[in-house]
Amino acid sequence: MKQILWKTLSLSLALAAPTLFGVARAPAADEPPVALSNQTPDLDVPYVPTPHIVVEKMLEMADVKKGEQVYDLGCGDGRIVVTAAKKFGARGIGIDLDPVRVQEARQNVKANDVENLVEIRQGNALEADVSKADVITLYLLPEVNLKLKPTLQKLKPGTRIVSHDFDMGDWKPKKTITMEEPGGMSHTLYLWVVGE
Repeated sequence: MKQILWKTLSLSLALAAPTLFGVARAPAADEPPVALSNQTPDLDVPYVPTPHIVVEKMLEMADVKKGEQVYDLGCGDGRIVVTAAKKFGARGIGIDLDPVRVQEARQNVKANDVENLVEIRQGNALEADVSKADVITLYLLPEVNLKLKPTLQKLKPGTRIVSHDFDMGDWKPKKTITMEEPGGMSHTLYLWVVGE
């Protein structure tokens, strides 16, 4: 019960964050422009960062290899694709609808010196071309996962999909693990492999 209340509180704070804490920063001269406005985009999913220990477990679970293409749909600050590049030598594409998150992710890519491996795109994850992905990571809501499911199931055989905390209805995962981060917060990770 405590964990459910904490996750609900985290989601509520994340929904409020753009108005409480969000400050748009100007992009660096070499960053592609993002669409900034005074209005928060109509987001399907609140921004709740995945803890770093969970990021690493997601990438390990997906068995990411050097040179593979990792897509993070709803990439937030870009931590998953940055870690995929730094720790595993993978190429990364992060996609997020929120221009503030896109700027943060691009700054994270630059700060970690992985610009040669990682690209951050502003766009709708539901409309993104993910056909070149070897691995896709998700921390979206169940209804968004279900909207993505038909597209994901059509990807090339062997494509691995890892979702943090939310499954995809009747698409049975190949593997499910539950882990605890320091402090006792529990996380469930789901792995699907297309064609298996």
